Amino acid sequence: MPDCTAPRDYAVQTASSSWQAALTLGFADDDGATRLYNKLHYGPLRVQKALYPEDARVCQAIIVHPPGGVVGGDRLEIDIGVGDRAHAFITTPGAAKWYKANGKTSRQDIHLHVNRDAALEWLPQETIFFDTANVELDQHIELAAGATYIGCEILCMGRRGSGERFASGAVRQRSSIRRDGRLIWWEQGVMLGGRLDSPLTLNAHTVCATLIAAGKPLPAALLNALLNDIRADIAADGGHVFGITQTKGVLVARHLGDDSETARRLMLTVWRRLRPHLLGREAVTPRIWQT
Repeated sequence: MPDCTAPRDYAVQTASSSWQAALTLGFADDDGATRLYNKLHYGPLRVQKALYPEDARVCQAIIVHPPGGVVGGDRLEIDIGVGDRAHAFITTPGAAKWYKANGKTSRQDIHLHVNRDAALEWLPQETIFFDTANVELDQHIELAAGATYIGCEILCMGRRGSGERFASGAVRQRSSIRRDGRLIWWEQGVMLGGRLDSPLTLNAHTVCATLIAAGKPLPAALLNALLNDIRADIAADGGHVFGITQTKGVLVARHLGDDSETARRLMLTVWRRLRPHLLGREAVTPRIWQT
């Protein structure tokens, strides 16, 4: 496995008609504190200064895309490495917006590398796909022995508040997780505009959320307590679908609904139960999510 403390540099192809942007971050343990020591960027991708809302052990970084949205032809590349025993928490200041394709495909490539006994929490805010957007999303995660990963995504198809449906366009996704080079999770799919009513896709819902945790398995008692929390949450607010699957090394929670705030609330419920077990820490909600 490559040294996760030194993420690879991206060779970014320039283009005059679209934004090409890359961000490389490296986190390392410094005598019990996690430091953001490597911060390279090309184009409109930035990271705010390192924050420590809990203590020095957990370094929080907020990734910012100054243009405020992605249009057809744009390409974003993010590479993050977390060194041995370090703990990084990555989020965003607001929703990501993928605009109309204008005849071109937009793309995002994310590579996350987590070294031995390190932890990475990848919890960006929701992603909104405007009608006719044509998007390719790739995310690949490399874990060393003893590493822990918690990641979440909330996808909003169209702008329900504005009465816009995702009537045309496409969102293609591929994601993988490897531990010590061995594949432990692989998923790919395509969501086509105008074809999301099928039970094989979103079953007429407009919001889907997924949380994936790779680490030690959740004990049955804790898993049942989590499910009881979720059942109590959605009992008074019908129209939602929720499920959890746990394999030997990966736990996946999924939600289908029509409201991003509800999706966030349910995913945070899962995160709050998982974090103490996987990372030995109570969940501390980032202040940026409340602004």
